Amino acid sequence: MQVILKEDVQKLGSMGDLVNVKPGYARNFLLPQGKAIKAEPSKVRQMQHEQRIIEHKKAKLKAAAEDVAKRIGALNLSIAAKVGEQDKLFGSVTAMDVERALAAEGIQIDRKKITIAEPIKSLGEYKIPVKLDADVAAEVKLTVVAE
Repeated sequence: MQVILKEDVQKLGSMGDLVNVKPGYARNFLLPQGKAIKAEPSKVRQMQHEQRIIEHKKAKLKAAAEDVAKRIGALNLSIAAKVGEQDKLFGSVTAMDVERALAAEGIQIDRKKITIAEPIKSLGEYKIPVKLDADVAAEVKLTVVAE
């Protein structure tokens, strides 16, 4: 079954794409949740109109993501953690901790967008990548200090 995506669907496509999916997936998930519309010849004009709206929405989201990326790039976050011998942390600094530190600075980001390659288990300075949009990414400068 062919459908036109109205928003980004992970592992399927982005807004405005014409994709082939199994009928059950379209009927039970994509169509009821408003994530897609059926691709029928009678809806071609509607698709073109939706495409213009989607392009406008994409541009708006990208501009907002770039603005947030500039704000994140200017930040120097500091997280205090309990330390043991040889400056080793009790536990580790996670994406959730970085999310809370960003929220304290007034930037709301889902922790799934924060990618920490390996657990942070010692004091020091780190650069944490944050993927805000498909084309927009930023780096958070993070300093882990002793509590």
